[in-house]
Amino acid sequence: MRFFFPDSQDLVSPSYDFLRDEYAAHRVRQRDDRYAHEVLDRAPYDGILVSKSIVDGSIKGAGKYSTAQRARLHRMGVHGFFRLPPGVEALGDNGAFNYVDEALPPVTPAETLDFYEECGFDAGVSTDHVVFGFTEDPANDDVDPDWESRRLLTVRLAEEFISLCRDRRSSVEPVGAAQGWSPETYAESVRALQDLGYQRIALGGMVPLKTSQILASLTAISGVLKDQTQLHLLGITRVESMDDFSDLGVTSFDSTSAFRQAFMDDRKNFHTADRAYVAIRVPQVDGNPTLKRAILAGNVSQKEAITAERETLKALRAFDGSTASRRDCLDRLGEYEVICQSKKSYVDAYEETLSAAPWTRCTCKICRDHGVEIAIFRGTERNKRRGFHNMSVLATKMAQLKSHRSTDG
Repeated sequence: MRFFFPDSQDLVSPSYDFLRDEYAAHRVRQRDDRYAHEVLDRAPYDGILVSKSIVDGSIKGAGKYSTAQRARLHRMGVHGFFRLPPGVEALGDNGAFNYVDEALPPVTPAETLDFYEECGFDAGVSTDHVVFGFTEDPANDDVDPDWESRRLLTVRLAEEFISLCRDRRSSVEPVGAAQGWSPETYAESVRALQDLGYQRIALGGMVPLKTSQILASLTAISGVLKDQTQLHLLGITRVESMDDFSDLGVTSFDSTSAFRQAFMDDRKNFHTADRAYVAIRVPQVDGNPTLKRAILAGNVSQKEAITAERETLKALRAFDGSTASRRDCLDRLGEYEVICQSKKSYVDAYEETLSAAPWTRCTCKICRDHGVEIAIFRGTERNKRRGFHNMSVLATKMAQLKSHRSTDG
């Protein structure tokens, strides 16, 4: 089972000063900052997934790349731009979620392949159109006719895409996009793509589905799946179900879940092999809107807030695992929550985090280099590093699953 990380230009600065919360004066983001595979001992993924709509933009507006970044990607190629180590694959797709509200995709198979070839991708997913609907009962009267139209359109676009790949003798490996609105229609899409000659198929539109619905679809697909066909799940992790997914033919997946939980989840911020812990929230005085408003209104002393912020960080950096130092940290955190006028308290969860001190037991380079800073929820540099750490945990889990399956086999 291979893991692909969807790119959204997530980098960290190796020269960031955690004590002063400052960047180096002459830092140049793309030149100096580093991707996850450059700050960890080894890449925490088997490949990266880069969407055309993220780079070039789409109906919803400009992409996340600046004009200069876009030009550099096309000039250097995807492997050079991302400074990918040997063995890490570059997979491209259209980013169909960015035009899901349109009647038709705003990009053609030819334009899609042009992008893949110009940027030197190893493999690329055919142009598709997301089906946002699902039923396990094909006779359901609530089935929207547009669901089937989008599914059939995706197959037709895949036929045009693979024909272009053959006509051009493209070096880009074609990956067929399969959409569906029921287990049976997903299976029919996979059957059609195999008949067209695809040996790698990406299953799209499954992100909103329940695990049971994904498994039902994979079970139906397994009935038509050829031995040499590889299945990729677009946007799906669900590690607890990976053994089942693998048994039903899935060989790879992509997801930002482990990374984004570091700073988007309310509780599961710091991952370990056994569980996830709450990251310790120490917002910057000048970066907390609620606190800034309270200071401007005269309800909170700015000096008092800055002092409390510094004392909280000082206590965390001095934490040695003892009961006394843990209590000191919790006292400081509780006081700072009050000053920040936090809507909810995390102090009980912080006690769990501090008691476990998972960063002291982690062997990833990020935790070795930065220690407790990675457990602190504060600004993009710490939060993204914690996301990279989470991906390293996921990579370890996937390796263990692979080893376990090989042993059982």
